[in-house]
Amino acid sequence: MVHRQAMPHQDAKERAHNFNEVALGYSSEQAIAEASRCLECKNPVCVDGCPVNIDIPAFISWMKAGDFDRAIDIIKLTNSLPAVCGRVCPQEVQCEELCVLAKKGEPVAIGRLERFCADHERERGVVPPSKVEHTGKKVAVIGAGPAGLTAAADLAKAGHEVTIFESLHETGGVLTYGIPEFRLPKSIVKEEVDYIRQLGVDLKVDYVIGKIKTLDELREDFDAVFLGTGAGLPKFMGIPGENLNGVYSANEFLTRVNLMKAYQFPNYGTPIKKGKKVIVVGGGNVAMDAARSALRLGAEEVSIVYRRSDDELPARREEIDNAKEEGIVFRLLTNPVRILEGENMTVNGVECIRMELGEPDESGRRSPVPKEGSEHVIDADVVIIAIGTSPNPMIFSGSSGLETNSRGTIIVDENGKTSLDNVYAAGDAVTGAATVISAMGAAKVAAASINRMLSN
Repeated sequence: MVHRQAMPHQDAKERAHNFNEVALGYSSEQAIAEASRCLECKNPVCVDGCPVNIDIPAFISWMKAGDFDRAIDIIKLTNSLPAVCGRVCPQEVQCEELCVLAKKGEPVAIGRLERFCADHERERGVVPPSKVEHTGKKVAVIGAGPAGLTAAADLAKAGHEVTIFESLHETGGVLTYGIPEFRLPKSIVKEEVDYIRQLGVDLKVDYVIGKIKTLDELREDFDAVFLGTGAGLPKFMGIPGENLNGVYSANEFLTRVNLMKAYQFPNYGTPIKKGKKVIVVGGGNVAMDAARSALRLGAEEVSIVYRRSDDELPARREEIDNAKEEGIVFRLLTNPVRILEGENMTVNGVECIRMELGEPDESGRRSPVPKEGSEHVIDADVVIIAIGTSPNPMIFSGSSGLETNSRGTIIVDENGKTSLDNVYAAGDAVTGAATVISAMGAAKVAAASINRMLSN
C-alpha cells in the first residue's frame, strides 16, 4: 500500500520562535501522488463525513489528472472557505475517518488536498464568480465568522441581497481573533472573505447588533435574519486568584495576539504580559493555540494543565504533537485550585492537586477525582484559562421572544429556525464552542431553509 504523503513542516526549534505557518503544504507532485491513492469507491462514504457535503471523489479525481482548476471548482460548489477548512478542519474524525483506506492503513489526506487546491487557486488568482439574478429578498446575517460567512455565501448564490453585520473592525470571527497566524494566516482569511464579497455580499464592520440596532429593529428591515454570533464569552473556573494581574481568558489572550498583533509590539500592536513561566488551563484546541502563542512570545516555559490524561485530551492529535515537538510541557491529571498572589496583585504560582480517573461522566469520559494530600505549587507569572466559552448575551438585548436554554445558547429546530418568525441561527451560538466546519455545516442547513422560506 502506498504510504500517505507526509506534510512538510517548519523545523520545531525554528517555528517555536516565529508566527509563520507551521505546515508548508504539498507540492504539485505530492498532491497528485496523494490523490492517486484514492480508490474511487462506488459508495464514497467519505462524503458522509463532510459537514458541507463536498463531492470528495470528484475533486480528487480531477487532481489525479492534474486539473487543479476543475478540482477547486467542485469544492467551491458547497464550500466557500476551502483554504480555511483545509487547514483547521478536523478531517481525521470526519471524512478521513470514513475513508476505506483507513480500515487497513492510512486514509487519503483529503484535508491537505483541499488546502492544496485552494492555495493553487489563490496563487493563480481567484476568478470572480458570475452574478446571479436578484430575487428582491433581503437577508441580514449577524456575525462574519465561519457560520455567518457560509450562510451569506449560500444565500447570495441563491440571488438574495445579503448584508453581514460584524461587531469587530475585522471580518472572519474566530478565524481572525481566535486561531493563531501559525495555523491560519490572516491573509488567507481576508482573501476567502473577499471571494464572498465578490458574490455580492455587503459587509458592515464595527456594527454591534444589540447596541446600534436591536434584533427586533433589524427584523423590520429584512425579510429574514441569520444569527451566526458565535460563542465569544469566556468561562472561568471560579477559583481564588482569577482576578489577579497576569490572568487571561484564552479569548482575550488570543484576541490580543491575533487580532491586535501583540507579537509585533512595541513596533505595532497592543501590549500583553508575555510571562516567563506560563500555565494554560485546558486541553482543547484553544488551549494548544494559547500555549504555542505564549511560547512564541518568548516564554521560557509553557505548561498545559489538564485534569484528565493524554487519551482524553480533546484537541486534535496533530496540534498536540506539534505542541510537544515545540517544547510545551504537559502536566496531566492535574487541576488548579488556587492562583497565588504576589506583589501588586500579580500571579505568583498556581496551587494544583493531582487527579485520578474515576467513573465515566455524561459525555462518556472518565470523571477526574482529586487525590487527597497531593496539593503542590507550579511556578507561574501568567495564567491563561482555556476551558470554554458561551454566547455573548448582548445579541439578545432588545429582542423579544428569542428562546435560549440554560447554557445561554439559542434553541433551534432541525432546520436552524429559532422561536422567532424568519429568524434562523447556527454555529457556536447554538451549540456552544465547537469546530469551524460544524458551524459551517449547520449554517448551510439554515441557509437552505431560509432560501426555501423566501422562495415560497
